[in-house]
Amino acid sequence: MRVLVCLLTIPLFLAACGKKGALIYPEMLVPAAPSAVSTQQTGTIVKLSFVAPQRDRAGRSLRDLVGIKVLRREAITGQSDSCSACVADFALFHKLYMDLPDQAVRRYGSLMMLLDTDVRIGSDYSYIVVAYNGDDHDGEPAAPVTVSMVPAPESPALTATAEPTEIRLKFTARPPRQGIVIGHNLYRVVKGEPMSYLPHNKELLTGDTFVDVGLERRVIYSYVARTVLKLPSGALVESDASAEVSVQLLDE
Repeated sequence: MRVLVCLLTIPLFLAACGKKGALIYPEMLVPAAPSAVSTQQTGTIVKLSFVAPQRDRAGRSLRDLVGIKVLRREAITGQSDSCSACVADFALFHKLYMDLPDQAVRRYGSLMMLLDTDVRIGSDYSYIVVAYNGDDHDGEPAAPVTVSMVPAPESPALTATAEPTEIRLKFTARPPRQGIVIGHNLYRVVKGEPMSYLPHNKELLTGDTFVDVGLERRVIYSYVARTVLKLPSGALVESDASAEVSVQLLDE
């Protein structure tokens, strides 16, 4: 009889325990790596862009993301023999808190953009972007990205012609000292606002004109253009910005 009671008790005990999920190791609970990390020389500065992670390393929704750290390393172009992915060689460049305003960072939806103005011609700059959680535990770092600074290409000439329903813009590139001109990027804001870090055009403008439509009446828009060069190394470089032009739609 005692044996029978024990046998009947075992299933009840197992049912009470319930089914538990798979074990997740602590190192998998930190943020996954930021995505879409890229860098580009823009005139005499570096523009860095990235998207913050939405999940942890285990693939679960990330609920305790506090911020992003950007690490930087400088080396003389052609003389770097250090490990490109060794975090110990990098120093903290910027620390971003997701819930606090940050004048250095512009946000365009999920895309974040940051400028590095403390750079010199003839040097390489490498960046590692890593998210951290509420316990200040760093997540998985994104792969390093590197830009080699060269003399900035000359800015293009930009003209604008207003029509009742559109604004026509024309670019004139200066002959480059190196590389080839492959197009232009156009930047637009409402006059008086800080110029955008993100081009207005979705794709590189390979022609010498652009027609801007869908504009509001009695609103003055400001534009600048940057020539995009392809260097012999294959890297893409933006020129300095053109002179700013401001224009509004003509009355019909």
